[in-house]
Amino acid sequence: MPNISSIVEIIQLMLAPGIMISACGLLLLGMNNKYSLVVNRIRLLNEERRKAIHKTSDDKSFNYQETQRLESISMQITALVYRVKLVRNAVLSYTIAVALFVLTSLLIGFGFLLEITKLNSFITVLFLLGMISVLCGVTYAAYETYKGYEIVNFEVKIDE
Repeated sequence: MPNISSIVEIIQLMLAPGIMISACGLLLLGMNNKYSLVVNRIRLLNEERRKAIHKTSDDKSFNYQETQRLESISMQITALVYRVKLVRNAVLSYTIAVALFVLTSLLIGFGFLLEITKLNSFITVLFLLGMISVLCGVTYAAYETYKGYEIVNFEVKIDE
């Protein structure tokens, strides 16, 4: 029968992956919000483009400003679609990390209950893979933020 100190130790070991699960949950919440905003922006730009094309299809000609705006919209939509892919990759990375941390926690518990010490190296590798996955997610999120800045910068310059 395991003693109290070993039970406390195993709970402490299981808490590290649990904290990482919570951290990834917060990161996922932020990414899902960003995903919604980017998708909504794409839909708004598509709607603006459709209205502009429909409005001018009667006249059969675009003036300089309308042509410039349509080009701007097309470039922004292309860039936003790329941003959505980056957000998707970040979300997938965080989700994979959560799965790895849950698996790590479960294996720590099962390894303790079944007294299997051979799992320790595998558990460590799983935890490290989870951390690498978080790093990938953060990298995607940072690059997506940079790309978002480029789009805003482009939109401001085109309207000048």
